[in-house]
Amino acid sequence: MEPIQLFDLASRQAHWLSVRQTVVAGNIANANTPGYASREVAPFEDVLKETGNRMAATHPAHFIEDEMRNSVSSKTVQDGVEVQVSGNSVTLADELRKTGEIKRNMELSTNLVRTFHRMMLQTVRA
Repeated sequence: MEPIQLFDLASRQAHWLSVRQTVVAGNIANANTPGYASREVAPFEDVLKETGNRMAATHPAHFIEDEMRNSVSSKTVQDGVEVQVSGNSVTLADELRKTGEIKRNMELSTNLVRTFHRMMLQTVRA
């Protein structure tokens, strides 16, 4: 794997984790909203399969569709999810578990990039 590909993959995963954290935070914020359907982001592997190489924006006015944000889906309250007292499908324990997963994944990704960067610097110094 070329270094640029590794950094590109790490960047995509960081963006996906950011989108996922935003969705989880929205779920937690709406935990008491009557009728709110919790939202979830498609797994990173699925999003990565759908996002191939695409054209880069060369000007700030160019619009690039964000596939990561398009991977967010809402669960209807009838999707087999336990309905809360408020009439929504948000379970705080699940959302907090997701927050922990996001934190661990971000730390892992950051450590891998940091280690790979150090390895690259060592080859340049040698």
